[in-house]
Amino acid sequence: MSKLSQIILFCAAAVVAMSAGVWLRAYFMDGPQPPLSEEMNKQGAEAILSANLPDLDGVSQPIAQWKGDVIVANFWATWCTPCREEIPEFIEMQQQYGDQGLTFIGIAVDQLEKVLPYSKELGINYPVLVGGLNAMSFAEAAGNEMSVLPYTIVFDRQGKISDTFLGRVHQKTLEKSVMPLLHSDRAEPERTEQPSL
Repeated sequence: MSKLSQIILFCAAAVVAMSAGVWLRAYFMDGPQPPLSEEMNKQGAEAILSANLPDLDGVSQPIAQWKGDVIVANFWATWCTPCREEIPEFIEMQQQYGDQGLTFIGIAVDQLEKVLPYSKELGINYPVLVGGLNAMSFAEAAGNEMSVLPYTIVFDRQGKISDTFLGRVHQKTLEKSVMPLLHSDRAEPERTEQPSL
């Protein structure tokens, strides 16, 4: 085997190993990533919350309309197995906690003709926006440097990124991230002392 062939074979093996490592990490990791730097948190939140993406009816929706809720933005695709596994749990959480101010937003890195029937078949009960491949730039701005799907971002009610999840996230893990935000971020009405008579 020539030296060039050996180098090509070695490079190919390295690429395959690296890809497998990224896939395994994305598939099996079930916890938040390390916190984003303050700058990346601000950039990522700004990029996502200022975006306008079409919904399943083709109507452009500003993501900022949900600011004030605890938002779980999930980047997914119909061809992504771990994405398909977590969506039923998201549907359940939306049903269970939606009235407390939780809003899931599915941002599909896919084509409308695939996303529409899939969303209907699963009965997705939260907004689904179709961003195509361009939507990955929003995920990358919020820390998804490896462009892995699924990628999930949790925002507090003020629009700050609280947690990010690379790969499949399970309901119990996500609840640990979301529940404190649902309870602690609610604005309490100011109490004023009434003068005694």
